[in-house]
Amino acid sequence: MSFKPAFKSPFVLSFSFEKLLNQMHQESEKDSDYAISHASVLEKAAQIPELLTGINDPNFFVEHRDFLKELFRDLFPPLLSKNEIKAAGFPFYNYFFNPSERFKKILQNAGQDFDLFINGMDPHQYYVISCCLILRDYYKIPINFSMPFIFDIPNEEGIIQHYRFLNNIDFMEIKPLGNHKELTESDIKELLENYDDQDLWLEKFPPESWELKGFALITFYDATVEIAVSNLKSKLINIEDDKNLKNEINSIFRSIFMISDLEVGYTAVNVADNTFVRSPINYILDSFMLSGSTSDFASEITWEKGFKTLLQSRKYFTFSDIDQIYKDFPQSHIANHIYKSGIKSIIFAPIIKDKRILGIFEITSKQKSLNSILANKMEIVMPYLVDTMERLYVGLETKLQAIIHREYTAIHPSVLWKFREEAERHIEFYDVESDLPYQNIKFENLTPLYGQTDIKNSSISRNSAIKQDLSIHLMDIEILFQKLNSCKDPNSMLAKIHSYLAFLEDDLKADTETKIQHFISSKVHPLLDELKIENAENNLLITSYFKNLDPTTQSVYHHRKRFDESVSLINRGISHLLDKRQEEQQKIFPFYYERFKTDGVEHNLYIGSSLAPQLSYSDVFLKNLKLWQLRVVCETEIIFQTQKAKLSFPLEVTSLILAYGGTLNIQFRMDEKRFDVDGSYNARYEVIKKRIDKALVKNSQERLVQPGKLSIVFAQKSERDDYLKYVQLLQNEGVLKDDIEIVELENLQGMVGFQAIRVSYNYCVRNFNYSFIPEI
Repeated sequence: MSFKPAFKSPFVLSFSFEKLLNQMHQESEKDSDYAISHASVLEKAAQIPELLTGINDPNFFVEHRDFLKELFRDLFPPLLSKNEIKAAGFPFYNYFFNPSERFKKILQNAGQDFDLFINGMDPHQYYVISCCLILRDYYKIPINFSMPFIFDIPNEEGIIQHYRFLNNIDFMEIKPLGNHKELTESDIKELLENYDDQDLWLEKFPPESWELKGFALITFYDATVEIAVSNLKSKLINIEDDKNLKNEINSIFRSIFMISDLEVGYTAVNVADNTFVRSPINYILDSFMLSGSTSDFASEITWEKGFKTLLQSRKYFTFSDIDQIYKDFPQSHIANHIYKSGIKSIIFAPIIKDKRILGIFEITSKQKSLNSILANKMEIVMPYLVDTMERLYVGLETKLQAIIHREYTAIHPSVLWKFREEAERHIEFYDVESDLPYQNIKFENLTPLYGQTDIKNSSISRNSAIKQDLSIHLMDIEILFQKLNSCKDPNSMLAKIHSYLAFLEDDLKADTETKIQHFISSKVHPLLDELKIENAENNLLITSYFKNLDPTTQSVYHHRKRFDESVSLINRGISHLLDKRQEEQQKIFPFYYERFKTDGVEHNLYIGSSLAPQLSYSDVFLKNLKLWQLRVVCETEIIFQTQKAKLSFPLEVTSLILAYGGTLNIQFRMDEKRFDVDGSYNARYEVIKKRIDKALVKNSQERLVQPGKLSIVFAQKSERDDYLKYVQLLQNEGVLKDDIEIVELENLQGMVGFQAIRVSYNYCVRNFNYSFIPEI
């Protein structure tokens, strides 16, 4: 049996004590006292030739254990054996002998299955470091390849402790074997410049072509806190991307505090309200104070003395005995929650940046092991935690701004460069704003495209839902008054209720809903509050009545809720589809895009060279955009039809597109914070957009827009011809049916001579991705 390295190696290993014995002989010749004290060791060594020729069998160290202790007495003083972490072995090889008492105990605590190996050492690194030993000691190349070699060793409680080690190689020598390759200066230079070239190192240093003879003295020291802090820094750098972060940070803090069940958490602080609150950071680190709770807690209702100190002095605060805290503050929600979770001790460390408290870092244990002395260990990690939490909050704020920018403002990415360009004119050095006047943000000669997917008869459906809810509410009140006792004048109240029910039999007027709601809130409900206190039976009936009302509006909100939710779901689905698809189309050529939610969704598109002056523009991009708009409107309708059965209120949608033959200018309105057409002539376009969905087919009472059909409004023959080609493309794809009709429209104010293409959707088509739009 021979010693084998953990990975492929340029070395053949041979344990030898030749250099140690030679040195002992030399010292004996110089010092008679030394000669006397070591005579026995040298005499015994002379009878064991393997000590000089080399040891290749690990059993040797078992058979000669007692002699080796005697041989190593000067190098391993017995009085230091319980303090030093030390052994003999080879550098970077997983074999040690003659360990100190402390080292043996550390390995015993790690368990029988523990494999002692250098943390992070890979085969290539292992091979190159071994070759560097040859370059340094044989070729005398001054290479400083020292790096922190670390062993991760668990203690008896399973806590990972980190040990650095140092090698003393005074008793080692490196010799070439017959199959070695002698290196030239150019070989060595090539190696030094190509660390990562594994084949090159194998070529210049063939495996097992050198002998590593002797032994090394290996000394370990406990660097647990130092390494744990370094690991923490590495983890915090990628905190957003690390799905296993919580477990790894728990392991790191257990190493720092040497507590096996330690866990960490985080609770944000709203200083303005003096409350502990949840934050998105809790998706990464839980909050022990708030976990399992349905609300945020005001800090003053907790352990007042402790948390006043924490929030005002902003220093660490420790509860070393939660059981006692729970007894002292049994009414505290947080104390109650932490006590029931099994936590016995806890440290709170405020995260403070620029004199602003961001939150509380929590260190917990289910043992009474955390105290104010241990809390001071937080000093070594707090700078990294503070920087990380600030970075997370900055990142969160950036995401919030992105959402606000996307959802609530009119500055589309396609025009953002213009706003940025103008803003940069006003920023001088040191972020001082200049006094330059702000210029208008304007884009000229853009071709507009307009489309809408509208909910058919939404006003009629809404009025129907309102009438049903009001009728149910009035009838509930009627039934309630018939059952109540002690009502002074029930007939008068019932008469008013009947008169309002009669109003609802006719078409709903503009003020009908308001009048009925006012009657209920100002007359009926105050009277019910009086009657409720007269007897228990009334109280039960009235309480049951109020429970059936919507808590926000204090009215019956059943049919209206179904209608509102259905409209919201339709709008959200259409908007999501439009937003997603326009992002994809922007890659071809930038165009300005905006949408508006009403009872349905309208969208405006503008394209032209002024939007992207650095790019070349041609009509091809406009044609692509027109076809894209048609395709997306069709996709919206077809997907809606596949999912409309899921609506709680039955609704239909209609779609149309306006083909406008000219170009126009748009300008950003600072007062409205949105773009609008520029000039009185261009304003005609806005008038047309507002009226075309109400247009009728000429000489009839038929509305142009119909469920199941796409309508394309145009005024010029060239627009008709272009869109007929696009329609034909979609018919070939099976998206549209073959029933094209050209209809004339009745003249409206500002709208004369318009026609429309009308064609039916093919709802059986399966070319669209039905899954990416939110289900409705």
